[in-house]
Amino acid sequence: MSGPKTARDPNLKAQRAARDRLLRMERQAKARAEATAVADGVAETVALSRARGQAVAVPPAGAREPYRRQTGLQWLAAKGRIDAQLRAAGERYGWAYRRVKLEKAIPSTLDVRVRGEFIPPALADVLASGEATEQARRKLVDYRRRLHRQVDLVAACDLICGEEQTPREAASGSERDAGRLEAVLKVALDILAEGGA
Repeated sequence: MSGPKTARDPNLKAQRAARDRLLRMERQAKARAEATAVADGVAETVALSRARGQAVAVPPAGAREPYRRQTGLQWLAAKGRIDAQLRAAGERYGWAYRRVKLEKAIPSTLDVRVRGEFIPPALADVLASGEATEQARRKLVDYRRRLHRQVDLVAACDLICGEEQTPREAASGSERDAGRLEAVLKVALDILAEGGA
């Protein structure tokens, strides 16, 4: 009985090896197809984002880093259109703007359970958050006062520093309007940088 079994063993081993090789090739082909589909999807997303005026930082060739959306200030600084001092002034304005805008409302319920267990924050945390938001509100009022409450200057800072849009994105893709908005922003940042923090 051992004769016929040993005769088939080399044949079985060859068949298993061939099957394993085919399965490995199939997995590799699927992985390549998936990688190509992902790369095509990323390229499409980047192209659509750029068409809307967003700035996207491209990773170095061969690097496995993700594409990153750049803020308006990052884009302007990377292009050499604003220096570090103007960028810092814009970032301070943006911080105050976002802190005031994203202020959370106090829940208006007496029930302990609001979508799951509600654990009230410590009083010290509430007071600290309120103080920080009030400080940001005062800073934002001061920044806008320095801009003489000029609608165009404030709007440029709100859109590019606060909302973190690029000039083209804020101008709805119009190159001419984007150039105008960038020029207005530079004037506003010069004014803000003169006053310091």
